[in-house]
Amino acid sequence: MNKHILLVCTFLGSTALSCAQENTPKIETPENPNYTHEVVVEGIDIPWGMDFISSDDLLVTEKSGTLYRVRNRQKETVSGLPEAYVRGQGGLLDVALHPDFDNNQTIYFTISMTLTGDEGGNTALYSAVLNDLSLSEVSLLYKAEPNTKKGQHWGSRIVFDKEGHLYFSVGDRGNRDVNPQDLQRDGGKVYRLNLDGSIPADNPFVDTEGAKTAIYSYGHRNPQGIAIHPETGAIWETEHGPRGGDEINIIRPGINYGWPKITYGINYSGTTITDDKSLPGMEQPLYYWIPSIGPSGTAFSSSDRYDGWKGNLFVGSLAFEYLERLVIENNQVVKREKLLPGIGRVRNVEEGPDGYLYVGVEGKGVLKIVPKE
Repeated sequence: MNKHILLVCTFLGSTALSCAQENTPKIETPENPNYTHEVVVEGIDIPWGMDFISSDDLLVTEKSGTLYRVRNRQKETVSGLPEAYVRGQGGLLDVALHPDFDNNQTIYFTISMTLTGDEGGNTALYSAVLNDLSLSEVSLLYKAEPNTKKGQHWGSRIVFDKEGHLYFSVGDRGNRDVNPQDLQRDGGKVYRLNLDGSIPADNPFVDTEGAKTAIYSYGHRNPQGIAIHPETGAIWETEHGPRGGDEINIIRPGINYGWPKITYGINYSGTTITDDKSLPGMEQPLYYWIPSIGPSGTAFSSSDRYDGWKGNLFVGSLAFEYLERLVIENNQVVKREKLLPGIGRVRNVEEGPDGYLYVGVEGKGVLKIVPKE
């Protein structure tokens, strides 16, 4: 084990051992980086989510409520979206293509919505058919409840496994003392649906009385990054902590990730949330950051486009305005590197079908990371 890696381990029960790794080794900033970047599309204030139809054709969400189709670096507005409830961190969030998009032209998106009643909103998941620059067959698949006027912690990312399931996240909606630990309430959860929006028969809480049966895992604060590991197929999640305690988790069915009963963070005021960093039956993060970097989108690099980056995890930092590269061996971070330092608030990162990494930066748009010759 790298002598600079600090692990905090707790016995859970008689034999299980759960470990969390603090943010060591310290992050490096190369003096002569082996990459540069170029602008793919500009003029998008908060490029919250994106997905690729082809290397030169992608969908990008603007948090204020606009979906763009970007072809050959020119953006056009897609019509037919429902109206977003834009408040605080909420608005139009993630977008993802159906795994069989080439045949059915179906997309999914998460969006802050009111829908029921006239007070506040919560995160909703929709599907729709993309017809060039318009949407049809717009269908609500899931709407988190209850609505609230609080502006924080909406989530939300969308990913797919190879077994025909869709996963999406919803933050605790600023109600940490109730939502994350209650299976009868939405918020602070990762959900799993079939691609048509129905509930998989093997979801972990389908036989739990009163539970929201779409729930896959719980005890989350604000999961804004989810990625599928390109080799194992495991679901990796990055999550905003409070002041300190941002996390990387590997998501497994039915697991309680502890918020707010356990955390490595404190309140923004500096006061204590809880003295407990571990409790029986609650999962430790694989990794946690102190101080908080404000992690948003996350992606793995699975191509050979970049020397030494294949298999690495990339996480956008909102707080410190860079893209973090994490080299992971045996589920431990052995190296951290700061990419694009000072570039701006990195909202999202995705690997394109061409194998390059694309980064959504607030106030700049979408950038492409290009290796130097």
